[in-house]
Amino acid sequence: MGELTDKIKGNVNEAIGKVKQQSGNPATRQEGRDQELKGKAQQLKGEVKGKLGDNI
Repeated sequence: MGELTDKIKGNVNEAIGKVKQQSGNPATRQEGRDQELKGKAQQLKGEVKGKLGDNI
């Protein structure tokens, strides 16, 4: 179950990050890039959990 949760959170963070990057505010654009990277990391974590099992 942790695998699916991490992947969903990752997708949400990526989507929100991409929207923030469309802002006219440079600080918000940077926040969006950071959030998108966080989402990619969460998805990777979910993939690793899927391969190793949820008990890590």
